[in-house]
Amino acid sequence: MDDGSGYDGPLGDGSVHDGSVHGGFDVDWFGLLGREVLRERRAALIAEACAWSVGLSDRPHHLRLRGRLVATGSTVGDRAATGQALSGEEDGRIELGDARPGSFQDALNAVDADGTVVADRFDREVLEPFVHETCLLAAERARRTRPGQWAELLDDLGEDPADAEPADVVRAGEWEEPLRLEAEHLVLAALGRTPLLAVESEGLPLSLVRAAEVATRAAATPAPAEPEPDEGLAGALFLALAALREAGLPSPVPPAEARALVAALLGQGLEPEEVPRVLPHLPLAPGTAERVAELLS
Repeated sequence: MDDGSGYDGPLGDGSVHDGSVHGGFDVDWFGLLGREVLRERRAALIAEACAWSVGLSDRPHHLRLRGRLVATGSTVGDRAATGQALSGEEDGRIELGDARPGSFQDALNAVDADGTVVADRFDREVLEPFVHETCLLAAERARRTRPGQWAELLDDLGEDPADAEPADVVRAGEWEEPLRLEAEHLVLAALGRTPLLAVESEGLPLSLVRAAEVATRAAATPAPAEPEPDEGLAGALFLALAALREAGLPSPVPPAEARALVAALLGQGLEPEEVPRVLPHLPLAPGTAERVAELLS
């Protein structure tokens, strides 16, 4: 039975089969089991996508014009509310290019302040961890309900049945990428044409729960000891702090401002090899240091 996702079963009849031979070809039974578990978790996937979207409308809107990233002077939410396109013709993914202006799909195809396509961040922060967890659940179900097929699978993958971990089996079988594409199709089928502001509104309750969970974990984890400054870097650190003040960057500096941070540090006279050494002593949000390292490399 088709649930509106566009996926009508591996054989086109809406059903999920058990891995035997059908119509003259072998069915990848574990891949089908992963799809089955993903479809069971479809509501949770949609809820996570909505929760993740909260805050997108508050971001400054950017477009790439003639190869150059420019701020349009409005927020993503302002444009979405008036039905203006959020994505441009020079960026984004081809498969997302037919989006309705102001929709969730249109927002996914837009670019962040650092030029990153929003869909790439959505993949990394939502789809990939959700699909990984789904594959692990499928592996646990297979080990519990299909011991014979599970043993054969381990043998095919060269895994030792005595100490094979589900994560190792999933990694060896390479099921996550096709399942990620399936998850993307489910999200777009459910939310793609929905206005971004409506998706954010739907995700607000779960977003608050997620924020509370993060705060609780942070409170329960002892703060890491501050690294001792390297005396040899005193001059570089002085210049780095001056660069932050003069650039007017927020504190802590978020990942979206990593490019501006690099420009400010280099403009203040720091050498590229000095930048990674002063980062531990600067007020940076989680992920900013990694983004700076990517830009420098």
